Amino acid sequence: MDIKQLKFLVALDETRHFGQAAARCHVTQPTLSMRLRQLEEELGLELVRRGQRFEGFSAEGERILAWARSLLAAEDGLLAEAAACRGQLVGTLRLGVVPLAAFDPMHLVSLFAEHHPSLNFQLHALSSEQIIEGLGRNQLDLGLSYLDRLDRQHFACLELGEARMGLLFSPRHFPFSSNSLSWEELATVPLGLLSSGMHFRQSIDHSFRARGLSPRVRLQTDAVHQLTRAVSAGLCCSIMPLQSGDWPAAPHLRLLPIEDAHTLAPMGLIRRRGAPDSPLAQACFSAAEQWLAHHALDR
Repeated sequence: MDIKQLKFLVALDETRHFGQAAARCHVTQPTLSMRLRQLEEELGLELVRRGQRFEGFSAEGERILAWARSLLAAEDGLLAEAAACRGQLVGTLRLGVVPLAAFDPMHLVSLFAEHHPSLNFQLHALSSEQIIEGLGRNQLDLGLSYLDRLDRQHFACLELGEARMGLLFSPRHFPFSSNSLSWEELATVPLGLLSSGMHFRQSIDHSFRARGLSPRVRLQTDAVHQLTRAVSAGLCCSIMPLQSGDWPAAPHLRLLPIEDAHTLAPMGLIRRRGAPDSPLAQACFSAAEQWLAHHALDR
């Protein structure tokens, strides 16, 4: 058994396709398949269900896969720890971000890059549940997510402030003249919103229901860029965080505050507690903690 076989196994889980897993690992598909069969023979277990294409993992394969992830995370941690002992911080920080986060993730990435110039970054757009799962399985180093359902015993967090909402619209199609809008006014406007299972959408639905209102939902999607394109085309307006890096600062779009509009929970930076502890996550979390403390003193 070697570390490459474990990387092949994890790549297959993430892509769910033999060819894509081979391409990700920079080997041919026959090589990847052969090495996985050698791993199965060495362990005496069938790990992968095969037909004409990938059909999933066996129950035993799922258990081995969890160990493979832990070993790969330990290898990453070992290399990062060795670099830290040399006075360096190198590697790739994996950051999960919820759609329409009320805190621009680029603020954090820029902060981390300033403190640790050798770092690279991977950003993943995920739901709150997927971020918690990814942190728990060591697939992510940090998460930018909502804090309402966070288990504080297993996860540390830095609260980043309240997420307030505004209406994104095109003045060419919706000539609002006021400086803010009420939920009653929003109920008459065609809206493009995130899919109903997402946290930001749940906060919007709650605000309408609490006032006995029903929104005019013209478009639903799980892709933020589709919302902004629909707004630009005049198909609808959309409810967005007032502070966010998700929507472009297009000159023809405006963001108007909504009265008494905020998400059901604050936004926060999250990291997993306990071993194996990522030096990258620890260093970047500490940098964010210092940055927040400094800005709190400035206010």
